[in-house]
Amino acid sequence: MEQSPAQRKWRVLSSYVTPWPLTKTTIGKAGDDPHPLVPYVAATLMVAVLTGVFWKLGYAFTPVNIALLYLLPVLVTAVRWGLWPSFYAAGIGVVCFDLFSIPPLLTFTVNDARYLISFGVYLAVAAFTASLASQLKERYSEARQREAVTSALFTLSTQVAAATNLRSVLQEIVRQARETFGFSTSILLPDSSDNLRVEAKSGFDNAGAGELIEPQILQWVYTHGKIAGYGTRAYKETSLLYVPLKTESRIHGVMCIAVVPVGKGASSVQMHVIEALASLAAVSVARVHLEEEAKLAQLTAESERLRTALLDSISHELRTPLATIMGAVTGIKESAGLLTVEAEQELLQTIEDGAHRMNRLVTNLLGMVRLESGMLRLNRKWSDISDMIGVALRQVQDSLQNRPVQVKLQDHLPAISVDDVLIEQVLANVLNNAVKYSPPGSPILLEVLEYDGEVTIRVRDWGIGIQADDADKIFDKFYRSPLSQSIPGTGLGLAICKGIIQAHGGDIFARAADDKGTVVTIRLPVGDASVD
Repeated sequence: MEQSPAQRKWRVLSSYVTPWPLTKTTIGKAGDDPHPLVPYVAATLMVAVLTGVFWKLGYAFTPVNIALLYLLPVLVTAVRWGLWPSFYAAGIGVVCFDLFSIPPLLTFTVNDARYLISFGVYLAVAAFTASLASQLKERYSEARQREAVTSALFTLSTQVAAATNLRSVLQEIVRQARETFGFSTSILLPDSSDNLRVEAKSGFDNAGAGELIEPQILQWVYTHGKIAGYGTRAYKETSLLYVPLKTESRIHGVMCIAVVPVGKGASSVQMHVIEALASLAAVSVARVHLEEEAKLAQLTAESERLRTALLDSISHELRTPLATIMGAVTGIKESAGLLTVEAEQELLQTIEDGAHRMNRLVTNLLGMVRLESGMLRLNRKWSDISDMIGVALRQVQDSLQNRPVQVKLQDHLPAISVDDVLIEQVLANVLNNAVKYSPPGSPILLEVLEYDGEVTIRVRDWGIGIQADDADKIFDKFYRSPLSQSIPGTGLGLAICKGIIQAHGGDIFARAADDKGTVVTIRLPVGDASVD
């Protein structure tokens, strides 16, 4: 016989839906209930044992004692197996009580009509006791079930919180929904075109399972933010339950869950778990979106701050040498033929110094652009460290003025595998810093030594020094120490030095000198002998 589409869907669904609950560690293992006759057999045995005891030791018990003791099987069966087995225990208990304890024995005849009242009271007490015990058992079972669900959801929320990205968060939710609660689950989120796409799934892996998720219902749930599907008012003929992932601000997606058909829909416990899973997924998606928005806002704010700082620094740094150059050029033009050779040379030197200052600024800016864009490429070759120091000293010779530079080189320094042009730029920037932040006439010490395959370069000045808190910050872009606010600068030189040295696999750091000034230390590996 040909099956209808709905029957085919249920056939596919039944191939991968696991009955609720799945594991014994959470809600209780399915299939561990006893045979339906076991409670009644147990109740019969308990009543039979008590009857045998009363028959042998009847002289030791009064009818009142016997009636009370016959309540024990009622309590046991009510607590262990529920209401109907306890009613059965009460019924056979009153029968045995009449047959074996009320004269005439072994007959249902009662000599004293007052025993009929006793039977009625016994049955009423037994029924009331059984009902209370059964309700207590149900409450206990519900409490354990809630505790198990809460514990499972807490464990899941902890694991979700530890996940690092949205995909792993959602995959953890559907995995736990499958392994812990027995739900085959799929989570769909909108893409850039607002079309719902599967982001995570567990249990929907069988052939034909894709037929179960209906795009029309998906879109309706995503648009209206209401639950739909099996056991609900909307699209109740479908075989899946569609739950919107929504927070107060928006709808983030849809969760599709395969629920075992029980009655008219999912049980109350199942619905609580489903709603908790959907809420957890929605909050996780919202959290990731908020984190992304926060990062974007932070990057935008940081970019704006850097842009403002860059414009301020560049405008200040360019204005000063430009004004100096323009003033010197104007003086030469207006005083043509009137200036002495010494005065004219002094003005030309001023123009040259301003040009060098502007060139250093442009070089630093281009270097920072190369570092930030990832375009920095090292042209390594074996270089002599003393040659690079000589080139750097010539580059800063004009800015040194009357500051003596003492160079101490360890004997027999090895060649190092570096990009010599970039290392010369680093040395020039560090020396310029030493000049900028030290008083005229103060010395500068440059030491170079090699130990265990690493070359160490130290540049020490006797200037204003640095505070302990600024030792790392001075290598950040645009950072200016409070001690150097009155000295012009962009805060780019040391940041570029750090980027270049780290690209070489080295390290650069600064500390305050023991008595006065600052010591900047550069460490570079000698390099791999295989480099040409």
